[in-house]
Amino acid sequence: MYMDSTQDREDLVQEILLRLWNSYQSFEGKSSFSTWMYRVAMNTAITFLRKEKTKPEMVSDSYIALLNKACENDNVAEKKLEIFYKAAKALNPIEKALIFYFMEGMSHREIGSLLGITENNARVKLNRTKEKLQSIIKTNGYEFT
Repeated sequence: MYMDSTQDREDLVQEILLRLWNSYQSFEGKSSFSTWMYRVAMNTAITFLRKEKTKPEMVSDSYIALLNKACENDNVAEKKLEIFYKAAKALNPIEKALIFYFMEGMSHREIGSLLGITENNARVKLNRTKEKLQSIIKTNGYEFT
């Protein structure tokens, strides 16, 4: 989700694995191992994206074309999911983390803990991110019905 090309995704996976390997000895057991791994992976992805990001924040014609192609699909649920993922690509790294943590069923407290922000701040940022996603979808002429 954080990288567009296959090669960039593979590089990110390698970077995540390297960071997990190098930081394994620092795991203190204050959280579950999977939570620790998830946090290392998300922080690595966010850092990696910040270093690699060279694209402007605007929506490109190719992005709109991808949304058009997704809407031609007969399967409504699949179409909605594709539209969602395309819109999510326009989010910044923190917003992506927020929305995907939420989709995994994490509470505001858990999301805040993973991102190093307060529970209330997580709630506010998540609501703003949801609104931003809706706006991106509507701006491109797509609405979930």
